Order: sequence, then C-alpha cells, then structure tokens
Amino acid sequence: MFVAQRLREENIAEYLLYMWQVEDLLRAFHLDFDALDSGYLSRFKDLAPERREALQTWYKDLINMMRSEGVAEKGHLQICKNVVTNLSDLHSQLMASTKFPYYHAAYNQALPTIVALRTRNGNREENEFDTCFSFMYGVVLLRLQQKSVSEETAKGLKSLTTWIGTLSDYYKQDKQEPIEF
Repeated sequence: MFVAQRLREENIAEYLLYMWQVEDLLRAFHLDFDALDSGYLSRFKDLAPERREALQTWYKDLINMMRSEGVAEKGHLQICKNVVTNLSDLHSQLMASTKFPYYHAAYNQALPTIVALRTRNGNREENEFDTCFSFMYGVVLLRLQQKSVSEETAKGLKSLTTWIGTLSDYYKQDKQEPIEF
C-alpha cells in the first residue's frame, strides 16, 4: 500500500506494473486473506500497529475488488485499467501537439517494437499500452526469476521504457500543473 501510494505519485508506469504484481500475489494466495496474512503480510510485523492495520485493510479491499470485478483468475482491476486509459488519453494529446518533439521521437523509436509485439501476439485489437505493459511485466517476471533476456528483448525494452518513462514524466507534470497542449 505504501509503495503503491508513492509510485502512483512519482511514476505512474511503475505503479501500474507494481499493481499487476500485487494482483498476481493475491491470485497466488487464491484471494484468501488469511493465507495472505500468514504467508506474506506476517513479514511486516515490525510495522506500527496502525500501519499494519492499514496495510491489511488495503489488501482486503483489493481482494474484494478483484472478486467483485471478476478478475480473480485473470485480467486487471478497474483502477489499473483507468491508469492505462489516462495514459492513452495523454499520449493522444501529446501526439496531436507540435510542442513535444522529444515525446514524438521517443514514441517513434518505440513504434517498431510495438508493431513487432502486436504482430507476434496476433492481437492487433489490443491497446498498444496493454501490449507494452504486458511485455514490460513479462520482463519483470523473468528478472524476478533471475532469468536472462535476449539482446533483442533488451533493445525493445529500452525503447519502450524510454517512451513510457517520458509519458510518465508528462503524466506527473500534468497532475501537478496541467500541460498546455
């Protein structure tokens, strides 16, 4: 919860990837709060009682949301989908403006990777942000398993993270003071 709050304010892309990890964590515990509490949250026993209670409440709320939104086995919470929508909307505004040539360049550098991923996935209907975040999350999972990635994957990842990082910076800036497009 505390990490999620910080990431939401500092880097919306990292927040989204973190929330996908949390969704997977909850699925690993079969959305069973008691199992989560004893098998994972027990690691945070040094937290002050009120912080531990807040953390437990946050996880309980997420479990309830996953159940009610029908994403117990797959898919993403609406709060995550909203982030993707907000990023997509901001992307469209940035691309429609001539005031952001660095952003346009970052996107154009990432575009061949996006096209290759969408072609490989065979799902051309999928939002390009879903494609990119799924790819980045897959790399995160590989790294958590201490598996290596190919040079091609690393190159593609670099172009995507540069573009998404730039978008995240504009997102943060727009939240602090609306951008003039």
